[in-house]
Amino acid sequence: MIVTACSPPPAGTAAGQTIPCVNASAAHHAYVVVQHLSGAGSQRCVGFDGATIDGQALMDQSGVQYLAHKLSSGQAVCQVDNEPQQVTECFPQNQPYWALFLETKRVWTGSTTSFTEASLHDGDALGWHYVAAADTSPAPPPLAHPLPGGGA
Repeated sequence: MIVTACSPPPAGTAAGQTIPCVNASAAHHAYVVVQHLSGAGSQRCVGFDGATIDGQALMDQSGVQYLAHKLSSGQAVCQVDNEPQQVTECFPQNQPYWALFLETKRVWTGSTTSFTEASLHDGDALGWHYVAAADTSPAPPPLAHPLPGGGA
């Protein structure tokens, strides 16, 4: 089963452009960093007032478009920011895939769990990097940086 979540960026938001932080006046901020196969990327910021924000809430509030496939242990992501353009199968053999990383204290680590299991603190980030199927040790996306007027 494929679950659609979130909507595309607001009209007039170019690919690779950062948009102002959602809920910028909140006490804490977390980020979503996306790097496409082409190398193009974007970053989104979400403010939150609790001690943490979970990965699902961060993705939903960020406005980054994604499709997730429901698994028994969470959700696997099949599409982020409209890449690939069409999804007929979540994990087609020998095709690129979305690698997930978590940034904590300015250091990326590969995630071994679903993004729905992630718990992010102030300044942390979820990182998505679309990589070739043959890339068994993908590099993380660029580090998240506080956004002007709304960052941690």
